[in-house]
Amino acid sequence: MRTVLRRPDFRLLFVALLASMAAESMLLLALAIWVKDLTGSDGLAGATIFAIIAPMMLAPLIGWVVDRYRRRPFFVVANLGTALLLSPLFAVRDRADVWIIYVVAACYGLSYLTLHATLSGLLRQLVPSELLADANGALQTVRQGLRLGGPLAGAALYATVGGWLLTSLAMTGFVVAAAVVGLLRVTEHPPAAAALRWPAELGAGLRHLTHEAALRRALLGYGLGSLVMGFTESLIFAYVDQGLRRDAAFVGVLIAVQGIGGLVGGLLSSTVVRRVGELGALAVGVTLFGPAALILAWPDLRLGVLALLLAGLSLPLTMVGLTTLVQRRTPPGLLGRVTAASEALVSGPQAVSIGAGALLVGVFDYRLLFVLVGVVTTAAGLWLWRGRRLTPPVPPKPPVPPTTPPVARIPAPRRPLPDPTADRLPGR
Repeated sequence: MRTVLRRPDFRLLFVALLASMAAESMLLLALAIWVKDLTGSDGLAGATIFAIIAPMMLAPLIGWVVDRYRRRPFFVVANLGTALLLSPLFAVRDRADVWIIYVVAACYGLSYLTLHATLSGLLRQLVPSELLADANGALQTVRQGLRLGGPLAGAALYATVGGWLLTSLAMTGFVVAAAVVGLLRVTEHPPAAAALRWPAELGAGLRHLTHEAALRRALLGYGLGSLVMGFTESLIFAYVDQGLRRDAAFVGVLIAVQGIGGLVGGLLSSTVVRRVGELGALAVGVTLFGPAALILAWPDLRLGVLALLLAGLSLPLTMVGLTTLVQRRTPPGLLGRVTAASEALVSGPQAVSIGAGALLVGVFDYRLLFVLVGVVTTAAGLWLWRGRRLTPPVPPKPPVPPTTPPVARIPAPRRPLPDPTADRLPGR
């Protein structure tokens, strides 16, 4: 990770993403708490996350648009657009305005997909292939580290001041990210003209994912786990409310605990990718989510802390493994569409899962649902582990031996030639 952070271009991008990720970490949980506060419903609070993920179904169109433009200027415009779309939150006053939060959450889902697809291509241009896992690991470390303070800060700001200050800070973060990325100097060529008709161009990312064996297995396994992982977005509110008998804002404390595990996972993720490959790292991440969910079936705060640490550890391993796999196995001209399509294939089941979880939590005991999540994710992780040989670890580059300067050869002293007249006697 230190190697990639020594690169000036990546450090500049790193600073920009630090600003936008800080805004995101404060905002997303606060939106769900905002809805919970206005409605008193666990299901409606979890549905806020559903609203963010649901627009992922437009991923092929978003990816096609991203691939039509140069990465850096598009990334700047997308960050400015994200700041602008948050402004309607200033109009939220009471329960009747909850629909505004849902609309903003849905627009943010589209923006997140756009930024993620653009960032993937921008990283591919800035960082050599052998350092992609380190770059993704560094970004995930920051993202997970922000969970330590971001959600708590967002929940505290909302509880003491209200949503207007939270919205202002989030908008500022995205504007700062756009300004910093605008300073980045990247040599980019205009994208190649479309070689196929637009319906075929839209589906190019999906075709690549289905034809590449490692990507196909990764998305099938992770997609299976996502079918139930989304339950936890609503279950965590029920766990805090019904199990721990605490206020909904305490969810921010648990998310901060998850951030500790995520911080450790982010620091270890590039090492895990180098040891077991991208599919192996993805498998470890998905599998760790299983015991975390099983532990949460028992409402005890000490066990809950352990479960959230495991869940936090699993997330960066999953994301770094999948993101690095997509970047290494995809041609640059397709990267926007493939990244967006992979997000849709994972987030689609997850959106259904979040919606189903918001309904099921009102019908079934949340502990039973946590057990279901644990069993399914463990099975999905083990199936992914069986295919880890499709992505063997990338061997490190052998160290370049130091070049030994040529030794200057000192010529031997030349012996003087004999003088033919030396043996002549005078007068001869």
